[in-house]
Amino acid sequence: MILQTKFHGEIELVEEEIYRFDSGIPGFLEEKQFCLLTLDDTPFFVLQSVKTKEVAFIVTNPFEVFRDYEVELPDEVLSSLQIETELEVITFVILTIQDPFSETTANLQAPIIINASKKTGKQFIMNGSEYRTKHRLIEPPAEQGEE
Repeated sequence: MILQTKFHGEIELVEEEIYRFDSGIPGFLEEKQFCLLTLDDTPFFVLQSVKTKEVAFIVTNPFEVFRDYEVELPDEVLSSLQIETELEVITFVILTIQDPFSETTANLQAPIIINASKKTGKQFIMNGSEYRTKHRLIEPPAEQGEE
């Protein structure tokens, strides 16, 4: 299938590269199919809607940036995504890209959870956690104390 994308132009996509988001993504409930595209020489990916060219999210693996980040999936999420083992799970967080890039934030409160083997996914909102929707991707340098 030929797919028009927001950042990669026209690409060829095979059915096996499509992830089903049965509940859509909050704010984009009609978008049920996505693919993951790499962004050259970066740790970032594009979660691109198959249906709508303009619906594309820049995502990254949160565990590479936020070393203490933890996600505990409730049984409802494990069941809905048919997750049987931890090895099936891929976790991403959506970035809000800013200019300058040092102002870019990550939504740690609502990670994207994907079952790589079943090709299913959903955005899991961690209500009641200390995580917020806007964590700085690059922490500013610590201020020097006054002497």
